[in-house]
Amino acid sequence: TGYYGDGLNAIIVFAACFLPDSSQTDYNYIMENLFLYVISTLELMVAEDYMIVYLNGATPRRRMPGLGWMKKCYQMIDRRLRKNLKSFIIVHPSWFIRTILAVTRPFISSKFSSKIQYVNTLAELREMIPMEYVHIPDSIVKYDEEKCIKRRMRTSCLSNDPEMTAVEQA
Repeated sequence: TGYYGDGLNAIIVFAACFLPDSSQTDYNYIMENLFLYVISTLELMVAEDYMIVYLNGATPRRRMPGLGWMKKCYQMIDRRLRKNLKSFIIVHPSWFIRTILAVTRPFISSKFSSKIQYVNTLAELREMIPMEYVHIPDSIVKYDEEKCIKRRMRTSCLSNDPEMTAVEQA
């Protein structure tokens, strides 16, 4: 959790890599109680506008919450909390997350949909929000660094490829 702006509005950071493994026998019970804990915490913390930063990087598929759970969460969130949410930032969005949001878009309000933003790197996130009060777990930082290295290697390989250079010049 961190804060932004003059009114010290809350920034809620949610790291999916720490969610429980879906193969656990009591997975549904854990997720239900986790959601209730998150909602009760939000209700205590959020008096004004707030934003959620969802860290998706370094999260294996078996730890990502299911579509049913996300839908239930959205429906149970108090109207005031939905209204005060200014932005829902998804860092390192996977194709799975993008697909789920694309499929569910017709079923969620256009106001909520407009609050969703995709951010591919922590550097992009830094451009959007002040990071001095936001803790990013080491596993996410490492994931981001590895992803950036791969992206740079891919870019340099493409620029050194004679066929790609010819395509760019055409």
